[in-house]
Amino acid sequence: MPRFFCPQPLVAGAVIDLPEAVAHHIQVVRLAPGDEITIFNGEGGQCQARLMSVAKRSVTAEVLAHDAREAELPFAITLAQALPEASKMDWIIEKAVELGVTGIQPLAAQRCVVRLSSERAEKKLAHWQGIIVSASEQCGRNRLAQLAPLQEFSRWNSDTHPQPRLILTPRAELSLADWAYQQTPQALTLMVGPEGGFSDAEERAALAAGAIGVSMGPRILRTETAGLMALASLNALWGGM
Repeated sequence: MPRFFCPQPLVAGAVIDLPEAVAHHIQVVRLAPGDEITIFNGEGGQCQARLMSVAKRSVTAEVLAHDAREAELPFAITLAQALPEASKMDWIIEKAVELGVTGIQPLAAQRCVVRLSSERAEKKLAHWQGIIVSASEQCGRNRLAQLAPLQEFSRWNSDTHPQPRLILTPRAELSLADWAYQQTPQALTLMVGPEGGFSDAEERAALAAGAIGVSMGPRILRTETAGLMALASLNALWGGM
């Protein structure tokens, strides 16, 4: 059954106007009055809804029963990802959402090739938010991962971080798996550098600020692979699959 994000109150029995983007999608896939869809507003659970009217510019639906179903990990993971080249960030965000990430923190690190002005950063954030919505609709999550504004690495690293931070580095003697085996499932942040990784100075600063260096094994992973492999590993090791 098609799933759509509708950021508005969803009360059983109410007839609501669906968001413009959802209405457009419904028309593209040629749904008709009487068809049922699944809708969620990001506050938990989902609702079945029946289409009441499908016009050129608007669609209305009756909200049916609420389903408290959730598909979240039992532990919260934030992915602090330094900006990669081209459209790799789109891929990383989409797959991270599918793997259950709770938060995404874009970082501007020393080795980042991509540099975003304030205006471009705002446009990128809006674009990435759309990817989060689409990925959540597809994978069955009823809560949206939180997307934080782009920050310079040094400024973000100097902030207070209440949860453990793991910086992925091939120089670490401790593997992510060995660290996870010694811990109970918990909220944490995964730090992933851009192409070429974090600089030596950034890595030293992160470790000095309390981050824990962990490796992903003997092979050097690309930036678009490392964070996703770490997420999948924690899913498997801590029971999130």
